[in-house]
Amino acid sequence: MKSKFILLWNHYPVLFRIGLFFITTLILLQSFPREGKFRYEFQKGRPWLNEDLIAPFDFAISKTDAELKNERESALLETRLMFRLYSKPLVDKYAEYITSFNKAWMDKYPHTSADSKRMQFNRFIGKALLDSVMLRGIIEPTSMIQNKPASFEINLLRGNTVQTIHLGDLFTIQSGDRYLTGLLSKKAVEFPEIDPGLLKPLLEQSLVNNVRYDFQANQKQRQSILSGISLTRGMVQKGQSIISKGELVTDEKYQILSSLKHDYESQLGAYGKSYLIRLGQFLLIGSALTVFALFMFSFRRDVFRDSNKLVLLLLLIIIMVSTISLVSNYNSFYIYIVPVCIVPVMVRVFFDTRMAVFVNLTILIISGFLVPNSFEFVYLQFISGIVAIVSIVKVHRRSQFFFTSLMIFITNVLVYTGIVLIQEGNFSHFNFVYLGMFASAAMLTLLAYPLIFVFEKLFGLVTDVTLLELSDTNSPLLRKLATYAPGTFYHSIMVANIAEELIIELGGNTLLVRTGALYHDIGKIENAQYFIENQTSGHNPHNELPFEESAQVLISHVIKGIELAKKHKLPEQIIDFIRTHHGTRMTEFFYVKQLQSMAEREVDKSKFTYHGPIPFSKETAVLMMADSVEAASRSLKDKNEDSIRELVDRVINKQLDQNQFDNSNITMKDIATIKRILKRKLMSIFHVRVEYPVL
Repeated sequence: MKSKFILLWNHYPVLFRIGLFFITTLILLQSFPREGKFRYEFQKGRPWLNEDLIAPFDFAISKTDAELKNERESALLETRLMFRLYSKPLVDKYAEYITSFNKAWMDKYPHTSADSKRMQFNRFIGKALLDSVMLRGIIEPTSMIQNKPASFEINLLRGNTVQTIHLGDLFTIQSGDRYLTGLLSKKAVEFPEIDPGLLKPLLEQSLVNNVRYDFQANQKQRQSILSGISLTRGMVQKGQSIISKGELVTDEKYQILSSLKHDYESQLGAYGKSYLIRLGQFLLIGSALTVFALFMFSFRRDVFRDSNKLVLLLLLIIIMVSTISLVSNYNSFYIYIVPVCIVPVMVRVFFDTRMAVFVNLTILIISGFLVPNSFEFVYLQFISGIVAIVSIVKVHRRSQFFFTSLMIFITNVLVYTGIVLIQEGNFSHFNFVYLGMFASAAMLTLLAYPLIFVFEKLFGLVTDVTLLELSDTNSPLLRKLATYAPGTFYHSIMVANIAEELIIELGGNTLLVRTGALYHDIGKIENAQYFIENQTSGHNPHNELPFEESAQVLISHVIKGIELAKKHKLPEQIIDFIRTHHGTRMTEFFYVKQLQSMAEREVDKSKFTYHGPIPFSKETAVLMMADSVEAASRSLKDKNEDSIRELVDRVINKQLDQNQFDNSNITMKDIATIKRILKRKLMSIFHVRVEYPVL
């Protein structure tokens, strides 16, 4: 049992990474639909490249979105507006009319009995005239019937019955008033006992709109009509030939194939073995992630071994695939609004071009199973992703993100135009809504800038933008170095210039090595006077210290530098330059002095040795060489071509003998190149001229 535990513990890093990929596969599996996948891919306007397709079962042909839209619009145009005759306004006005009539009659005929026949007759005539208008209906003016002719038909709801009438069959307040005035005049001629002067104002005040637009009734009518429209047209019988190999996928064939695909996937999900479908999806996702893992293991093992970086890459894949799945499930039409290019842009900023291309390809391969017309989607996003990666090679300015966003938009438009021309042969089906989606996706790509800052802090990574900020010599820590250790500050600038030129020649991160060089000696701030480059008064405090203690002062500047860097929250990548710039070498001057003073006693080498570690990257190795050679060159008494060549060879060869570059990805050819450049740089710095031959 103990041996098994030890075996697991020894293989923990490998098992941890396998676990990360397994968990990522399970998370991505949740983004996949429960139903299966249609086995054929097809595109409108392209030939059918598979074998002859025979209908495996009966299925209905779905109508296109355009057909459904036209049918719905036509059906809604043929419907009549629904108005309702409301009884409450009529009842309220009747009560108001009776009260107003009684008061007006008593005011005009105060000595007449309230129950006189004439009063009752006039009240009755007024109510009858009001009924003749109100029961017919006074329509409320709305924008839907504005400027409509009298012959315009509407549906009038009277209780639970519906009656189709013309708009002219109803009154307005104005036409109702005219009708009442005319009718009252006729009745007054026929019956002299009627008092038209008293009734007319009372009737005019009692007119009210009692026919109004019924919103709920119209909505129910619309829903009923729309639900009654069939979503299909025609049937394809089992065994019927659908399309032959080499036949062009026309609009009609495309719709039949799309209908078969929809029914096939639905039936597969309903009647197929769901666990086998999920197993197939798991294998497909797992194979894509396995290829991604093999790529990193083969070409970017440093990333594969770094848990933070690996988690970041897998997290970006999960977020983007999940976003594509959510949008596709909501409405696949809007799939192109997803800023897929934001991931390769971010990966390019954090890593390199090759990694960005592979991550983008992994996302697109997995997403191809989630979106309709997967070939078009994958092709368009792959091309725009490549353009985005190429256009943002170095992030030194924020304007580069805007340029990349513009390039993504232009690329998407060009590729979409090409797809439309291939499928349709003309611009008649060019959908300008896609341009809006491409523009939105390009604008959303600009979110990469703030997201890079967030992920930089979360995962402890460093980008060119951060390095540019840190390499500013006006930053607080470098200003402090310039103030308290001016000689060290000047030395750091010289080393930064030399190391940068070396990395340009060898290939590497020039900004990283320059920034690391500027900060590599910040530990000298505390005891600046103990370092010879800062001793301007001629007094050397080491003369008052034992050699062992002097060595410890020099060695401590590495530890103090690390502490100071962490206090100012410098990235770990910069602190690595502080840790490794002396490696595990010795403070040889004081070690030799100690040997000379203690000829008969053994000297403890560990007290004169830096704690390391040795450089573990091309950049940190280059800094060690540039730092040692630049510092040693200041001790040369005779600065000529021979002395400089001898110095460079001696310093670097000694570092090789001390195995300082065993962990660095640097070759002997690189070291030869470094020697050549260092010699040229030092001769340039010290203005050494080549001696001309004499004839």
